[in-house]
Amino acid sequence: MIKVKICSITNIEDALAVISYGADAIGFLIGQVHYSTGSFITPEQAAEIVDTLPPYCSTVLVTHTSHTDEVVELVRKSKVNTIQLHGETTPEEALEIKKELPYIKTYKVVHVFDESAIEAAKCYEKVVDGIILDTAIKETGQVGGTGKVHDWSISCKLVQSVSSPVILAGGLNPDNVIEAINAVRPYAVDVNSGVTNKDGTKDLKKAKIFIQRAKSL
Repeated sequence: MIKVKICSITNIEDALAVISYGADAIGFLIGQVHYSTGSFITPEQAAEIVDTLPPYCSTVLVTHTSHTDEVVELVRKSKVNTIQLHGETTPEEALEIKKELPYIKTYKVVHVFDESAIEAAKCYEKVVDGIILDTAIKETGQVGGTGKVHDWSISCKLVQSVSSPVILAGGLNPDNVIEAINAVRPYAVDVNSGVTNKDGTKDLKKAKIFIQRAKSL
């Protein structure tokens, strides 16, 4: 069964709700460097949410920060068990983070502009635990939460080309998640703006439908 991550959680109520619907992971946007979606929270706020969660749920630090010391500090303060490196982290930096936090799962985001994403992903497959495919907007510098899909045929080729688990993100929503999974065959799907209200809270009706449809395959 496909795994599902609901990203940019900002409050306890939304976290508990999406977990009750079957979400396998929830993400917290912490450590803003680039364009902001308006859903960034502090590591202390994330820690408060993590402390209330039931067992067996992955909690993910989603950060633009790439410096090892800063990432390590954010992980310890937020109490998460997974890191999503959304910035310009090099393979060497990703490996250093793994050495500092060997008990933490790490995932590296690769932005899919063209087929060069395949080679970019291969640079990380030996040093992280998974690859996340996302959409970015070069003109604005927005590197996540764009609400835009990328070329899923490239994503499909990438899934077939790397040994790491691949998580599909970028413009997913309840209406296209089934099509996306069938086209790419990823290990998991990751949604942010497709189930988010304008104020940054989650549209829980959309989140529930998204999870149900993703897990129906």
